[in-house]
Amino acid sequence: MVILCLLLQSVPLYLSEMAPYKYRGALNIGFQLSITIGILVANILNYFFAKTKGGWGWRLSLGGAVVPALIITVGSLVLPDTPNSMIERGQHEGAKTKLRRIRGVDDVEEEFNDLVVASEASKLVEHPWRNLLQRKYRPHLTMAILIPFFQQLTGINVIMFYAPVLFKTIGFADDASLMSAVITGGVNVLATIVSIYGVDKWGRRFLFLEGGTQMLICQV
Repeated sequence: MVILCLLLQSVPLYLSEMAPYKYRGALNIGFQLSITIGILVANILNYFFAKTKGGWGWRLSLGGAVVPALIITVGSLVLPDTPNSMIERGQHEGAKTKLRRIRGVDDVEEEFNDLVVASEASKLVEHPWRNLLQRKYRPHLTMAILIPFFQQLTGINVIMFYAPVLFKTIGFADDASLMSAVITGGVNVLATIVSIYGVDKWGRRFLFLEGGTQMLICQV
């Protein structure tokens, strides 16, 4: 779980630093899409592995997680540093070369200068953790804590992680409960695709309000 939390924090940051501005929102939600597809694939595999004779089904389900874990490990070895991190370490020429490569153009002076200015400005900040407690940052800090906190309290993790057990306790048969988990995973993927389409078109705030309204209606 700790490793998963690290990935959930580091991957969106990496994508934000590497992606062009106009595609940043869609690519970050693409990361979420990968997670939802993974959940759907896991639910489908669980449905078929449950039919395995001899009690091997759960072993196949658990052991199958080795495959995506291996892909993540090998893939992380070939990922390049971001221009931002290279600038932070004083590798300005290397950062400029990297920026040209990932943007596919030679003229990156404006973006490069913006990154350098931002880096220099961040180094001038004293006591950044203490600054978070200042009055002007309290609304941002409060929302940054409460949004994920209340998201967890809606119970979505119980549904995503324990859907087969949950459906079985309300009277579904074994196959039906597993298929219900597959359907839930499919809806999750579909909703994420809608977000990818709309995040840069409608904006994050609209999706946040619209999604929150749907959650409120369903909870009621």
